[in-house]
Amino acid sequence: MTELSPAAQAVLDAANLVFGQTGTTAQGIAAAIRAAADQVVPKPIRLPRNSYAEGAYDQRINDHQCLLAIATELEGHC
Repeated sequence: MTELSPAAQAVLDAANLVFGQTGTTAQGIAAAIRAAADQVVPKPIRLPRNSYAEGAYDQRINDHQCLLAIATELEGHC
């Protein structure tokens, strides 16, 4: 098995704590993270805006991508 990033390992550890078992289905957790990413940090549409709004837009995209990266990493950790 490959070593997980600290973010992905924290998610897996939390799930194992809640479910009370080591080796909780990483793919199930990944699917939940993907669903949460789409609901909590959906990709916003681009509209004309000022530099502050542009920075906020970029941060939302970055947050979404970070959540998806954790999900992808967990999917590969089986």
